[in-house]
Amino acid sequence: MSYEQIAVWSQVVSAPLFLLVLVWIWVKWISPAVLAAQEAHNAQIALAERHRDEAKAALNALHDEIAGANHDAELIAKRATEQAGRERDATLLQARDAGDRALRNAQGELERARAAAREALRTELLEKALTSAQRAAAQRVDAALNATVVDRFVASLEPVEVHG
Repeated sequence: MSYEQIAVWSQVVSAPLFLLVLVWIWVKWISPAVLAAQEAHNAQIALAERHRDEAKAALNALHDEIAGANHDAELIAKRATEQAGRERDATLLQARDAGDRALRNAQGELERARAAAREALRTELLEKALTSAQRAAAQRVDAALNATVVDRFVASLEPVEVHG
């Protein structure tokens, strides 16, 4: 065998051996490292996806709570408006009733004051009329005329029957 053939055969034998060593190194160290890195990266991705899904779920829950809180706020505002309306109406009704009572009382008081004023005016007018009549009568009537008038008046009275 010649050196050239040895070199060729050495190349022929060394190439598969080199490939076998490369495959063995790949299988022994590189492939497990790549697989471990891939699994670690997949685990990180899975963890990130789980955190994302949890965050989405929490966000949806918060949106639902916000929507519920907004709905509750609307209901509270509606109930407050209705209650304020009812209280306003009740207050107005009480005020009207109190005003009506005060007006009726004032009208009654006014009527009593008018009646008292009319009575006082009547009394005053009667007193003035009597005073004026007494003065005029004292000037026109003397004792003889007075006696004649009294006698006629007494004679005009009918006798009253007394039953016993």
